[in-house]
Amino acid sequence: MFERPYQKGDKVVYRKTKHSVCPGPRAQDILPAQFGDEYKYAVDKYWIVDQASDSKLLLRTRTGKTHEIDKNDPCLRHASWWERWVYKHRFPGEQPASTDAPQTSLQ
Repeated sequence: MFERPYQKGDKVVYRKTKHSVCPGPRAQDILPAQFGDEYKYAVDKYWIVDQASDSKLLLRTRTGKTHEIDKNDPCLRHASWWERWVYKHRFPGEQPASTDAPQTSLQ
């Protein structure tokens, strides 16, 4: 099966696993903990590719945070056309001209 390579500017979805006593409205696959104290669930995060190297991706969130993720991470995938359209407000916008955050590069 052909896998599309990730490039700078691609919109991606990362399914993040979380634990909490009260899952939010976007929680999916909710499972109770063994003793019922909290829940384990997944939330889709809508990020954009800032940099791509041979094995790693630097992804940027809507709030400007960055995450370095392996290209082969099973939780990572390209956003579908309808996700890019319906959830366009959840993806980060264009990078601001000047930022106070230090620039991170992939090695």
